[in-house]
Amino acid sequence: MYNILVVDDSSTIRKIIARCISHTQIPVGSLFEASDGEEALAILNDQKIHLVMTDINMPKMNGLELLAKLKGNERWKDVPVLLITTEGRVDTVVEAANKGAAGYVKKPFTAGDIQAKVEPLLAGLSA
Repeated sequence: MYNILVVDDSSTIRKIIARCISHTQIPVGSLFEASDGEEALAILNDQKIHLVMTDINMPKMNGLELLAKLKGNERWKDVPVLLITTEGRVDTVVEAANKGAAGYVKKPFTAGDIQAKVEPLLAGLSA
């Protein structure tokens, strides 16, 4: 069972992502939610998280800043980070990849889009 952290400043988007994940065959232990990068770091400090799914554009600490913090921390550097965003600019996607993002899903998305990106990321991890 995998613990997934969904980070987005929109509670509606967080719920949509959670619903998409529930419609897949992904074995989820717990699904945690955070409204920004700062909240996400607090959850990461307290919980074993196998995958972080984060928006890029958020207040306080955006998704790219969160990604940099995770990849710069020995404890979290191996946690895959999947960006979920409306960003379509190539430079943003390249920056995310250079910072260690495992991939991205563009909004709007379907449960199939989420499953297609998440399952390969979790396949190599031990739950």
